[in-house]
Amino acid sequence: MNADFRSDTVTVASPAMRSAMASADVGDDVYGEDPTVNRLQDHVAALTGKEAALFLTSGTQSNLAALLAHCQRGDEFIIGSEYHIFLNEAAGAAAFGGASPWPVEVDANGSLTPDAVRAAVREPDQHHPVSRLLCLENTVNGRVQPVDLVDKLAATGQDCDLAVHLDGARLFNAAVASGVDIDAFLDHVDTVSLCLSKGLGAPAGTVLAGDRATIDRAFRARKMLGGGMRQVGHLAAAGLHALEHNIDRLADDHARAERIAEGFRAIDALSLTQDTNMVWVTPPAEHHDDLVAHLESEGLSACFWKPTMRFVTHLDIDDAQVEALIDTFQRFFADRT
Repeated sequence: MNADFRSDTVTVASPAMRSAMASADVGDDVYGEDPTVNRLQDHVAALTGKEAALFLTSGTQSNLAALLAHCQRGDEFIIGSEYHIFLNEAAGAAAFGGASPWPVEVDANGSLTPDAVRAAVREPDQHHPVSRLLCLENTVNGRVQPVDLVDKLAATGQDCDLAVHLDGARLFNAAVASGVDIDAFLDHVDTVSLCLSKGLGAPAGTVLAGDRATIDRAFRARKMLGGGMRQVGHLAAAGLHALEHNIDRLADDHARAERIAEGFRAIDALSLTQDTNMVWVTPPAEHHDDLVAHLESEGLSACFWKPTMRFVTHLDIDDAQVEALIDTFQRFFADRT
């Protein structure tokens, strides 16, 4: 049985989503004339409790546009040392915006502390960059950052005269796991980036939400980054369909990840963690390569990093595939104990 656990980015649009895309009303979005894009942006602004929103091609472009909107050249942004903007977005803020990251260590849950944020803010001095922005993330490698913590961190940032941006690529996962709406995380957050092409299952697109002035600056940055799109309502329609149909079902992904973790915990040789839709597994080093070969021989894909592998559930993973993964692991280790 084939199953792709590499990421929730590998999903394909459902027939209903494709139908919505095909029938979308479109216009020229660079001129602000695409009615479906405008409807998506208005919908996300309402969901987040923000004044405005902007549709962008990807999470990386959305985060970069946000940083360019908040920071000038020579400014510094404070960010968790494991966060995506710092590690996995090709240093775009530095390369394109001249903004420098100041990474702060996070704990085992991927969390910053208010004291660490406050300590990272630069004193006014001609020798120092200007601390301008605090970048948060939720989830962090699948791990939920609780509402009260995000609220305290963002309030601390604002108290230190920092703008606050939240990379919410999987914020809907955090919200579903916490039993709240996404706006619960956003009281003191200035901008938030929401990816549509991960757990929500759209083929592309991210929406950045915030106050009108910041979104206007991000709109200009989007153009500079080559993200001005024309009749893109076909993609926006996929995003709207995802927001209207695929949020609550994220709980199914979480339940399947919990089932995988349960099955893996029956294997004494494994060390693992699980939160929301991600399972992180560290097999004995001497078995890693053979385990990968065994999984691949049975049509099972994941991120087979060393020493720790990652398995991600999503809307194209069903219960049978979950059980096949567990069975494959258990058979492999049964021969080695």
